[in-house]
Amino acid sequence: MKRTVLCALIGASAVALTACNDNNGKKPINFVPDFVQGDIQQTSYDGVTDDLLTAGLGASGLAGAAPAFDDPLNPTPAELRKLAIYNNYRALVDTSAAGGYGTFFGPQVGADGEGLIAGDEFIAYMSVPGTDVPVTVMAQVPDSFNAEQPCMVTAPSSGSRGIYGAIGTAGEWGLKKGCAVVYTDKGTGTGSHNLETNAAQRIDGTLTDGDEAVQFRADLTDEQRADFNSQSPDRFAWKHAHSKANPEADWGRHVLQSIEFGFYVLNEKFGRELGTEAVLRTITPDNTLVIASSISNGGGASVRAAEQDTDGLIDGVAVSEPNVNPVVDRSFTIVQGDGPVISEHSRSLLDYTTALAVYQGCANQASVNAAAPYNFNNAEIGANICAALAEKNLLDVEPGATLEEQAADALRILNDVYGIQPEQNPLAPIHFLINVPQSISVTYANAYARAGVEDRVCNLSFAATLPLLDTISNPGALTQLTAEGEAALFATSNGIPPTGGVNIVYDDAEGQPTNLAGSTSPGAAGKDYGLEALLCLRSLAQGTDAETGAALEGEQAELAAAIAEGIEAVRASGDLQGKPTVFVTGRADAILPINHTSRPYFGLNQKVEGDNSNLRYYEVLNAHHLDVLNGLRFPLAIPGIGGDLVPGLVDTYVPLHHYYFQALDLVWANLTEGEALPPSQVVRTTPRGDVATPLSSDNLPDIAAEPVPADLIVFEDNQVRIPD
Repeated sequence: MKRTVLCALIGASAVALTACNDNNGKKPINFVPDFVQGDIQQTSYDGVTDDLLTAGLGASGLAGAAPAFDDPLNPTPAELRKLAIYNNYRALVDTSAAGGYGTFFGPQVGADGEGLIAGDEFIAYMSVPGTDVPVTVMAQVPDSFNAEQPCMVTAPSSGSRGIYGAIGTAGEWGLKKGCAVVYTDKGTGTGSHNLETNAAQRIDGTLTDGDEAVQFRADLTDEQRADFNSQSPDRFAWKHAHSKANPEADWGRHVLQSIEFGFYVLNEKFGRELGTEAVLRTITPDNTLVIASSISNGGGASVRAAEQDTDGLIDGVAVSEPNVNPVVDRSFTIVQGDGPVISEHSRSLLDYTTALAVYQGCANQASVNAAAPYNFNNAEIGANICAALAEKNLLDVEPGATLEEQAADALRILNDVYGIQPEQNPLAPIHFLINVPQSISVTYANAYARAGVEDRVCNLSFAATLPLLDTISNPGALTQLTAEGEAALFATSNGIPPTGGVNIVYDDAEGQPTNLAGSTSPGAAGKDYGLEALLCLRSLAQGTDAETGAALEGEQAELAAAIAEGIEAVRASGDLQGKPTVFVTGRADAILPINHTSRPYFGLNQKVEGDNSNLRYYEVLNAHHLDVLNGLRFPLAIPGIGGDLVPGLVDTYVPLHHYYFQALDLVWANLTEGEALPPSQVVRTTPRGDVATPLSSDNLPDIAAEPVPADLIVFEDNQVRIPD
């Protein structure tokens, strides 16, 4: 019941009114926040057969083989939840023992047995003003929660993941501390809509084609959907791309609402006082320690929440590799060591990602990338991309240039023009192989434009496709997603295809609609990864024709203008309102390049807050965005089950996850014990250098309380200065 209704029901007595209005020191009555849609589902977990953190799998289960469904066509909500937690945990954390799992992090570290955590889980839909697209919110309250010393940690999903997307990061740390953990999928998540069958996912992940609450359905009438299907059968709409909501613009509000939801849940559990029938708000922001946290997109969402927090909900912030698009302020520059001065920082996510989508396929062929780990990109397609870029005068090479010259220039453009640090180069090929820049470009172009699936931005869509193998006819051609695959999407997919068997399709590919990765642009000499579609996305991102530099016209101009407006709506202000805040970022982050995210945000914050800033920035050497790659094995196999660790990953990089937990510990100590946050600094880790050598504390030095001067990151004379 809403507050006003509840107050009316309990009567107009002086006591009742003061309780409702919080006058004269009386505690207000607890009420369901206005933004909650529908019912709140509650489930209790005993910590023995099932639990909050591992879904009953325990630490060893998370490191082992994936749990199976009894009936793959009809998985139960509990089975979907278990597999979702398994996949989301492992998507972010290296679960190999040699990589630190079980020693530096993991459910079993600092816990009894397998690390199962008993408690209650509350889940519901919510919305923000201006849109009715459902956003999932969840609160987990461990049995160890102490209502006399309440604490809360935010866990918005990383990437575009679903509600359990931050279970292994902010979720694990917060639950172990005995804090309530509040999650949100931020309006992204796993919401898929099969346009052919009208099937969509309920909040528990099960499928329905009925008229009931679901995570997402495209904004199409039955007639419009039928017309779409007649032209383009077997397509999917996806929540992040096609909700017409630009969810990123509201990520901060989603996190703030999740905190309010957390307070409602906590007071429902602990707010009853003797002699009263009403549930009172005894746990409040005034007596509860709240840390806004998470990683990647979730970290960016918590940063935006801290900037927008006008009600004092958040006490501190601890994030890792946050996806922030800082307001562009070119009055300051960035320099690393004696390297070049970078003034063109703070490019938007769509700007630098579309550049990677266009140029990286060619750059993969450069000789310096020959030894890049998992650079298994198709050499023939890479050569075709290089040749096409050269023909379009998008490379600064002479006519008749060799493939090496073309590829080297593509890499130069990414480094010198778009600010990609050389430390990020070795990881870019594997990210291209697994479609990271391509998938982000497609999804975010649609989201920023508030486009619908029917708009077919750059003639790209989502569908299942045949394998990209030469041994079958029509490789990459459309097919139907299997019923078993669709039934499992809640647990196996994230919010950015390719995922869960659904791929990016280039509808305008030569011959027929084809998986983008195996497609040929119209009129091209051979497969070129749908370069024309990628150039179309690049044009929309930069606002002019990517080939000629000419102004866009017609529908393309309208889309580009909408995208530019959408990007401005997600820009971060840099004003953290003096909250104690820690950023940790890996220098080798090849997904969210540091010259456009953490580094310029640090500089912007210094400009905005000056001496009032409490932001600390820790840049970790030999660390990158996806720790899970560190445990990758070849042939591809489940860590701990088979295969050999991939050289160049396991022996070269350390887990950033370890330093994310340190960031949370530092903010906690600052808020609870008054311990000063260490100065901003470079953290000099030592890679293992040998795939057979487990990580030890020698590889992972602590963030220094008093770093040597040569390691300090400073802002001086309008410049962010980063030591080599």
